[in-house]
Amino acid sequence: MADSKYIVIDPENKNNLGDINISPAVLEVLLGIAASKVSGVSEMRGTLADSILGREKRSKGVTVSYDEKTGKLTADVYVYLKYGVSVPQVALEMQKDLTQQLQYMTEMEMAQVNVHVVGLVTPRTDKQVANSK
Repeated sequence: MADSKYIVIDPENKNNLGDINISPAVLEVLLGIAASKVSGVSEMRGTLADSILGREKRSKGVTVSYDEKTGKLTADVYVYLKYGVSVPQVALEMQKDLTQQLQYMTEMEMAQVNVHVVGLVTPRTDKQVANSK
């Protein structure tokens, strides 16, 4: 998970209305949802507890770190891709989409989006479906 401290979105307080603080966990959820919507992504990497308990965790597969010196974020995204897609093409699209989504929703800049392809998911054949019953 990300750091437990909040990230200040407007550190110079340009609007003179007060601080805007956001939890890194919120950024992980935001990026997790955006990553799961990229064409070619089958699923995000989750934990064993998530699969056993059957709960859906929107931030699964995403970790965020914040560099206070530069004011930029680094995201590590762990995904399973659909078999047959172009891995570099999907990864580049994911990097672009996540950077744009973060900029749009928080006006923060992304230093890096590191895409880790954990595996490929193949489509089930009719024979596999019949044998699983």
